[in-house]
This record gives sequence, structure tokens and C-alpha cells, in this order.
Amino acid sequence: MFKNVFQGKKVLVTGHTGFKGSWLSLWLMKLGAEVHGLSKEVFDDPSHFHLLHLDEKLASHNLVDIRDFESTKGVFEKVQPDIVFHLAAEAIVKTCLDQPKDAFDVNLGGSVNILESIRSTPSIKAAVMITSDKCYENVEWDFGYREPDRLGGKDPYSASKACAEICFSAYYRSYFCHRKDLGIATARAGNVIGGGDWANYRIIPDAMRAIESGKDLIIRAPRATRPWQLVLEPLSGYLNLASELYLKSSSSELVGESFNFGPPTETEISVNGVLEEIKKRIPSLKWIVDEKDPYAKNEAGLLKLNCDKALRRLHWVATLNFSETIDFTSEWYNHWLDKKDITEISTHQISRFEQRAKERGILWAQSNEK
Repeated sequence: MFKNVFQGKKVLVTGHTGFKGSWLSLWLMKLGAEVHGLSKEVFDDPSHFHLLHLDEKLASHNLVDIRDFESTKGVFEKVQPDIVFHLAAEAIVKTCLDQPKDAFDVNLGGSVNILESIRSTPSIKAAVMITSDKCYENVEWDFGYREPDRLGGKDPYSASKACAEICFSAYYRSYFCHRKDLGIATARAGNVIGGGDWANYRIIPDAMRAIESGKDLIIRAPRATRPWQLVLEPLSGYLNLASELYLKSSSSELVGESFNFGPPTETEISVNGVLEEIKKRIPSLKWIVDEKDPYAKNEAGLLKLNCDKALRRLHWVATLNFSETIDFTSEWYNHWLDKKDITEISTHQISRFEQRAKERGILWAQSNEK
């Protein structure tokens, strides 16, 4: 699995208390890594991080705001990681709209602090900076955005992610391109769904809260199309990329590059279509549409990713189809609604995802040999 790169390695995950970060930390531990976390306190309640009891299982759990450079750098100095995944961010579009300065301070300024910490930590051999598919200037064309396409953003979230990409490029060209012992790149993924997401203003968590409270879900952009994918899909891409960067730190095909990790075209479904599929598996879900929501205008109607580069250079492809993605997601939340053990279902889903990838001949799942 991932050429056994992570076995015994010190891996630092920023944003480890979040949705993606908690799943990535759990998967890395399953792969035999010594996982260290760096993040602000947990805001979600319930929280996948807390349900997994990760604060008791990680090698270190560092509650640090990435806007605080000295404290951030101090964690890097203490841990001396081999591999870094930077996920910490302000990830909610509405929150960024309400607090634009914080959005840029975290998503841009925080990324600068992480890059500067990487620059001063010679133990690091591979690093993946995660931004977003929203970093592209979205003109809602009918084909997927490619990595060389124009960056931009009409709102603070999108613009701050584009800024983080530009900042990465500057650091790479000025500092990292001269280091043959460090493989570093950025990763861009679209909307992810899956068990354990409890953030506000996201369709699946909002749906689960509505079900639990017995209320109707209110949606603001039912026709908006997104490249939906299970959270484990982009994480497999990040792990795939990091393992190759670790093994091929001087490869011009990988180092200093950006990679899209998105689902197949058939998973680009409207918000309403996603809810219809979930209702088949969780019949108590009901919703109404409020297109007068003032934030609806900030929702992009169409946003697709072209992942040919990841296929060509990493041999990475998505594992699941849309129906399977909804199956995994609904299964996890049904498990939670029934108050069953979350570590068990989360670990089981990672194992099943790995097995599906292996059965379908996806390269990262095939061999444990370096």
C-alpha cells in the first residue's frame, strides 16, 4: 500500500482535528506512521476527531493556530517530521464571506508560516500543500479545469486559496527547487462527502442535523453541480503524491507541481440529485429550497476538474462510482445515528476502500514493496 513509504515515518498533519484531517490521521496510523497533529481546537460537535479519540492515539496533539508563526515553527522543530500534509484552513465559504480578513490570514498567511517552517526543517523529505479546486477562476465552462488554468476567485475563500497557490509557487521557485532532498507539491480537490463531516453550511452535515432534529433541510442552490467524491478519494491522492515525492524528490514530473484529485465525470451531480440518492438510503430525510438566501449567489453553478495529470504522472484514478460514494456516506451516518462505535466503522471503511482499489487494479493499492 503506497509502496510502504509511511511505515515508521514521522508524519505531521496540520488541520488534523478537521474532517479530512481526522480521516487522514486515522489512515496514516493504519499504514504504520507515527502521526503528529497541528491544529486549532475542535469546533465541531459532534466531531469525527473526538469520536475516534485521536487525541489519545496520536504521537502528539499540538493545539496551535497556524497564524502564530513562532508556535507553528516550534512544533516543526519538536517533531522533526519526515513528511508533512498541510490541510489546516478556513474551509467554509460563508465563514470566509463573513470574516474575510480571517480567511486571508489563515489560508494565505497560515500557508506562508507552514512553507517557512518547512524551509527551516531539514528532516522533511516530502510535503503536500492542500488548497482547493476553488482556486481556479471559475467561468463555469463545460470541461474540467486543468492545473495550468488561470487562478482567481470572486469571493474571499476562493481568492485566498488562489493566493496560497501563488505563494507556494514563489517559495518553490525561490527556495525549494534548489533542494534535491525535498519533494513538495500542491493538491487540489473538489467537494468531498463522507462520514464524520459536521461543518456548518455543508449539504451532508446539514442534512444529518435536520434528520436528527426531525426538521426539513433548507437548501440554497439545488441545481449547483459539484464533483462529489468520498473523502477517502482525495486522501488516497494526497498519500499517493506524498509517497512518490518521498521516493522521487528530484523528479521534475512531480516536484513543484500541482495536481487535481477529482471524481469521474458521472459523479458530477446536482445538490438535489445527491439528496435524492441519500433519501433512498435514509428515508427520513426531507428538504425545501430557499433560493433567496443571500449567500446563494456565491455558490458556483458548475465546477469540474480534469485529473489527467494525476493519471499520467501518478497513475491515480478515483476508486468509487457515485452510487458507492453515497453508500459509504449513508452507511457511516446510519452507524452514527444508531450510536455504534465510530472507530470501528471508520477503520472498516478505509479497509474496504483499500480493497476496492486493489480489486480494480489501482496502482497505489497493489504493492508494499519500495
